[in-house]
Amino acid sequence: MASLLQNIELLEQRSELLKGMGHPIRLSIVQLLTQNNQLSVTEVYTKLDIEQAVASHHLRIMKNCGLVTATKDGKNILYAAAHPNIQAIYKLLASM
Repeated sequence: MASLLQNIELLEQRSELLKGMGHPIRLSIVQLLTQNNQLSVTEVYTKLDIEQAVASHHLRIMKNCGLVTATKDGKNILYAAAHPNIQAIYKLLASM
């Protein structure tokens, strides 16, 4: 029984990661992060030509589901993909 429960918990975690990618803006952010390693929210909204609040909203969702990490660097917060395989997932999606 414990094995089944652990499997369900693992699948739920993976599902949350996929949900975190499940929006065009968030997929665009993943693409940017795979190309740039780390970006500030300013760099994200400038490169995507979106409002700062929109970029912050999506980055917060991505951070909460474990898709990105956030590291404070002076006044800025730098965002990066939380796992190297996120780039592989993005490339797989892009190839479909």
